Amino acid sequence: MEKREGEARDVYAELGVKKVINAAGTYTMVGGSRMSERTLAAMASAARSHVVLKDLQTRVHERLAVITKNEAAYVTNGAACALHITGAAAIARRWGRPHASLTPEQTAKCEIVIHRAHRNPYDHALRLLGVKLVEIGYPNSILPTTAKDLELAITENTVAVYYFFMPPGGWISSGALDFRQTVETAKKYGVPVVVDAAAQVPPVENLWNITGQGASACIFSGGKDLRGPQASGLVVGCREFMERVEATAFPTYGVGRMFKVGREEIVGLWSAVEEYVAMDHDARASWAEERIAALDRAFRGSRNVSVQRVYPNEAGQPMPQAIVRFRGFSGLSGTVSAHVLRRFADGDPSIFSVAAGEDGVFINPMTLRDGEFDAITQRVGEIEKEIEMKGECAQR
Repeated sequence: MEKREGEARDVYAELGVKKVINAAGTYTMVGGSRMSERTLAAMASAARSHVVLKDLQTRVHERLAVITKNEAAYVTNGAACALHITGAAAIARRWGRPHASLTPEQTAKCEIVIHRAHRNPYDHALRLLGVKLVEIGYPNSILPTTAKDLELAITENTVAVYYFFMPPGGWISSGALDFRQTVETAKKYGVPVVVDAAAQVPPVENLWNITGQGASACIFSGGKDLRGPQASGLVVGCREFMERVEATAFPTYGVGRMFKVGREEIVGLWSAVEEYVAMDHDARASWAEERIAALDRAFRGSRNVSVQRVYPNEAGQPMPQAIVRFRGFSGLSGTVSAHVLRRFADGDPSIFSVAAGEDGVFINPMTLRDGEFDAITQRVGEIEKEIEMKGECAQR
């Protein structure tokens, strides 16, 4: 069908790709968050003209530093890229020369200290540097890590301590030395602490509180709750370390050149962070609570559906979410949650969520709108009726 003049283009319809309601949260596999119209307009404006990229970076990074109350800031093309670049900057700092001039032998001598409790698939970004990861502690609370453990791990070859920042209630294991002690111990030996806080907004204060506690650099995903371009990341930190980051990152030749960031992403993330810091976060949290309460009321008294408020959410963020649990199914080939997720995905509209154990699914308000919450409530009601009908048939 030919598109009429002025009609918005629907690229997903053209491609035959099904849209989904994202009830899971800021998951990368479904595109993180949605950008605002203001941010989309800023990116479109950036795309229409050429600029000298270093000039644009200088101005945007200056503004981002002010907005986030940091000495310096840098836009990368994703949080994993930011982790790689900050690692490379730490190596360059150790040798006192540009990263691109280092030999593989010099890099191989370098060590990054990491808690075993903080190991995760994202630390591939560090491993790719060719450095040695020195693990400390255990991923449990049997023998908690001490400051002495960290001190003993630091040598003349230590270029950084990597810290995965997540409050209690998130998905990482216990057993790591707390953040304050980590920073204090590393500082005694002049070792920078690089923090991965990709999903740790909200609270918005983390944009400045983590570096305010002494981290040399802190990394955030631009495409999660900041609501910037999905292929963007934000690094904030102290000026001394961030100068190394700037000297290593794009458009510098070397590892930085592999991680090209366009003028559209640079401007888009700046716009998104401006909006995020100015947002009424209390009002947003109240809205989320109201929607979860409404979902609970809709199924209160049901024999087969129950709604449980969870706080904080699975990433340890101070936002409520719901677990919708189902009972009364019989004869399923898999788990109840797998069946519900299929019913969510196969319906119209399609709903994306993730399992909460074997009998439930998460409903995360962070990426939802009112009408989408209504569609989810309706779908849960349809599944509830399906359970009731099957139960009635079984009794006949």
